[in-house]
Amino acid sequence: MAGRRERLAGALLLPAVLAAVGMLAYFTYRTTLQVEHLRQQSVFEATLGLANDKADRLDKRIIEQDEVVFAIADPARLGDIAQRWLPTAQRETPTVRAIVVLDEAHTVLAFASRAGGAFAEEEAFRRLLVQRMCGDMDLARQPPDELRHLHHEYRGQSYLVSYWQRVSPAPAAWGDPGKPRQMIVVAWHDVGRIVKETMPQLFSETATPSRVNVLDEDGRIIFGPPLRSGEFTVGVRFPTTLYGWRLQVSPSGSDELAARVRNRAMLELVMVVLSCVVIVLGVATILLAAARDRRMSALKSEFVANVSHELKTPLALVRMFGEMLQSGRVASEAKRQEYLDIIVSESERLSSLIENVLDFARVERGRQAYDFADGSVGDAVSKAVNVYRHRAESEGVALATDIAPDLPRTRIDDRAIQLAVINLVDNALKYAPASGTVTIRVRSENGAGESIVVRVIDRGPGVPLEDRERIFERFVRGAAGRDAGSGRPVRGSGIGLALVKHIAESHGGRAWVENARSGGAVPGGPAAPGTAGGPGASFAISIPVGGVDSES
Repeated sequence: MAGRRERLAGALLLPAVLAAVGMLAYFTYRTTLQVEHLRQQSVFEATLGLANDKADRLDKRIIEQDEVVFAIADPARLGDIAQRWLPTAQRETPTVRAIVVLDEAHTVLAFASRAGGAFAEEEAFRRLLVQRMCGDMDLARQPPDELRHLHHEYRGQSYLVSYWQRVSPAPAAWGDPGKPRQMIVVAWHDVGRIVKETMPQLFSETATPSRVNVLDEDGRIIFGPPLRSGEFTVGVRFPTTLYGWRLQVSPSGSDELAARVRNRAMLELVMVVLSCVVIVLGVATILLAAARDRRMSALKSEFVANVSHELKTPLALVRMFGEMLQSGRVASEAKRQEYLDIIVSESERLSSLIENVLDFARVERGRQAYDFADGSVGDAVSKAVNVYRHRAESEGVALATDIAPDLPRTRIDDRAIQLAVINLVDNALKYAPASGTVTIRVRSENGAGESIVVRVIDRGPGVPLEDRERIFERFVRGAAGRDAGSGRPVRGSGIGLALVKHIAESHGGRAWVENARSGGAVPGGPAAPGTAGGPGASFAISIPVGGVDSES
């Protein structure tokens, strides 16, 4: 089985390495042969973004002024538009030259101009607005209060106007008070001021003028110098305001664009590095998995050998004493009883080992089912201790129980708790010194929540700190399966404590071990004076009061 897994790991490793190397070769090839293409693409994307940003900024500046005009042009207060607008016009609407309000028949109802309304140019604009511009406005399909712009050349001059349609009850002076009347509000923007003042402010903040210019409908330069022949330029229309004009941007000598190219190259390098990391991590993962598989295989082999030895010894004793009883070669009735006791003891040992193996096999397959019911942990512990009491006494070890009275009842699997305690007691008997005592203590404790804690305390050599976590793993035996004090081999299969941990966690608790004399950390204190043995170990499991549902 282990060889098959190693072959599978090797079969998966080769395609993974080839794929990673292929990816590295692909990116290296593309980086080498397509640097110029990436540079041009980066330059184009950056320049287009820059051009759109500049065009949007100009539109936004003009629309901000339009919103101020919209607020001022209140149909109910047409008579004082000039008084409310002109004091702040220079600050809030620097490019708006005049505000005009017309009715449905294109009759001028109100007119306010920064030039005072007396100049011939303003009068010419009013006539042009009524006679030609209103006809070019898409008034029939324009919803009320929607802002639109008209950018057109009339009589050789470029005009930009913003306009809205507004509906309001007519004043009494109009002859039909209360009847909704439709009006047109027009803001006349000074295109010359936009070119001379607004464009330099917006287009010279992040770039020199040599990189930006603006062309009119006929391709004539309105703003900025000519761009040198052969430069890579991008031109965009202004979205909503000066839509008859085109803004051009040239990226020549731009540090920003060079940085974008460097970023692209850095991205390619990062991808190559990530591919290398994937290769290293993939190989490391496979090697670690193979090492873990080999370790588990060795542990399972040791487990089989241990179980075989554990089965062989009691079977040999049962057979030998059974044959002696069968042949009648018994010196006395006392010997006969002794032989029968040995057969019973070894049979119990066999049964315990076989049950452990069967329970462990169910756990391994994920089929372990617990039958949770309301029960007493103290009663379950007492039953388990009674099962082992005769065997402990035959080995010269006393079992002392200290079960607190009035323990709260909780949901447990009675058989599983007994199995866990039996395994803990069996483990303690392996290391307990002759004529020693193993104490089984049950208490209710309050930590993160109320729990019932079962402790099995022996006076053996204790458990080294580095082994306290590992000994609860399957197939693992502390100190390589030898008594830490004497160095003699200790019987065991390596699955008893793994079962204890699984049972505790299935009940919502945990299992742990600590030295019995580690600064008084374990209740019970040190051994009585004159008691033989080492520092001892305290194995414990906790079971939360309230338990778990049977489905868990």
